[in-house]
Amino acid sequence: MRPSDLPQVRALRLFESMSDSSFTAVMQAAYLQTFPAQLDLIHEGEPADFLYVVIEGCVELFAKSNGREATMAMVHPVGTFILAAVLKDAVYLMSLRTCARSKLLLIPAQNVREALEGDDQFARAIAQELAGCYRAVVKEYKSLKLRTSVEQLANRLLHYNKERGDANGWFELPYDKKTLASLLGMTPENLSRSFNTLKPYGVEVNGSLVRLSDVKALETLAKPNPLIDERTN
Repeated sequence: MRPSDLPQVRALRLFESMSDSSFTAVMQAAYLQTFPAQLDLIHEGEPADFLYVVIEGCVELFAKSNGREATMAMVHPVGTFILAAVLKDAVYLMSLRTCARSKLLLIPAQNVREALEGDDQFARAIAQELAGCYRAVVKEYKSLKLRTSVEQLANRLLHYNKERGDANGWFELPYDKKTLASLLGMTPENLSRSFNTLKPYGVEVNGSLVRLSDVKALETLAKPNPLIDERTN
């Protein structure tokens, strides 16, 4: 695959500082493929043969144990996964399924590891990427450990409103409620009760549509914390 075919990938922080020769080598055996929705692509415990890049669509990273399943993260364009397993030549710790029809770029793991050895700027970019991933995990863990279910939901709704809300406070949930509950470490029943608890704080729900009619009241309850909720540091 030619680097000129992948401008959005070249612009990723992980790849933007690579030399042209290293980028060409990494992408030499990479290929684009489109997958239908709700298709399981990788399973935890399998060897990490590829670094994946989401070009279009959305994918869900999830895990299972003792008959339970939990959504770990959602990856949107243009995002990569699962870098740590690729670098360590280890097995995946999470499984993957497509949430919608998705176009993914598959980059051979061996190519990534060879570029790490030979391109200092790429190595520094990887260190930055992994540091960002680590900090994101810590923030998610802090939210799970330090907040009630209602507070978690309130802060998530404030984020969605900031990200996609209209002038009247309406926005559509980016995922179905079962997935949202799993992301927040809840059962669907607990999520439903949490939505009901938030009604006095101006939260209106109509299917997948949500309206925040009193953002100040919701913020008073949620107590947003930049050391948990800020996504860019």
